[in-house]
Amino acid sequence: MIPLQTGVETGFVGDLLARFLPDTFAYPVGAAVTFVVSFVLLYLAGKAVVMPVVERALRARDLDEHARTPIKKIAGILVLFTAVGVAFAFAGYGNILTSLATVAAAATLAIGFALQDVLKNFVAGIFIYTDKPFRIGDWIEWDGYSGEVEDISMRVTRVRTFDNELLTVPNSQLTDGVIKNPVAKDQLRLKFVFGIGYDDDIDAATEIIVEEADAHPEILDDPAPSVRLVELGDSSVGLQSRVWIDDPRRSDFVRTRAEYVQAVKERFDEEDIDIPYPNRTIGGGLELTNAEGVVEPADD
Repeated sequence: MIPLQTGVETGFVGDLLARFLPDTFAYPVGAAVTFVVSFVLLYLAGKAVVMPVVERALRARDLDEHARTPIKKIAGILVLFTAVGVAFAFAGYGNILTSLATVAAAATLAIGFALQDVLKNFVAGIFIYTDKPFRIGDWIEWDGYSGEVEDISMRVTRVRTFDNELLTVPNSQLTDGVIKNPVAKDQLRLKFVFGIGYDDDIDAATEIIVEEADAHPEILDDPAPSVRLVELGDSSVGLQSRVWIDDPRRSDFVRTRAEYVQAVKERFDEEDIDIPYPNRTIGGGLELTNAEGVVEPADD
């Protein structure tokens, strides 16, 4: 039996091939065949023995399928690496520990390049758990999107939009940019600009806006509602109402604002306070050139 340069014998396969091929080719080919056969047998045996044990252990801990799946994938990868390392040793490429270390180093490098985004999102997920910019159940807004957080995992965050669409967002997108969390605190301020005509009474309109805020059960008395004149537009005077609601949720915020604005509009109508809309007056005339050949229609 002729050893390879590593000092480990190639075994029966190399001796068998040596009868038909020169030694220069027989033992490298024998080592390769030994590696492939050993890897296949070890991998299949590992899958048949290890994976059922892992599955039973996970079920014994009452983990759901969502939690079991990544653990089983990790176990499968470990079986694969072990099979490769042991097959390397059987093929004469070094002892088992050296082979496992070599395979692990190469795999770590390859996985590091392939999983850069995954690792980035994993680290971002840790930051979300520690910094707590939002929690499950919060309504958040970012990059033109908005919705209610349904789940936060170590790689992605799942957000249900208000059209009942599920967004799966990489965690890094929620840590690299600005996240707006309107419900992070116990109270939320709502703002709305009511436009009235220039001839209308500003004090009377302000009183109506405040009265309707006081009358709405979901609008807080403390902090008290307030109204400020914020703009003099082309066709209207802008009065901005600022009110507060308690324990805000997106659905409550939309409903409360809609009911409040409708109540103010109806009071404006009752008190003959105008809510003008933009209008334009177009003036001027038409001038015809080169009209010498145009004949006016004859009178009947």
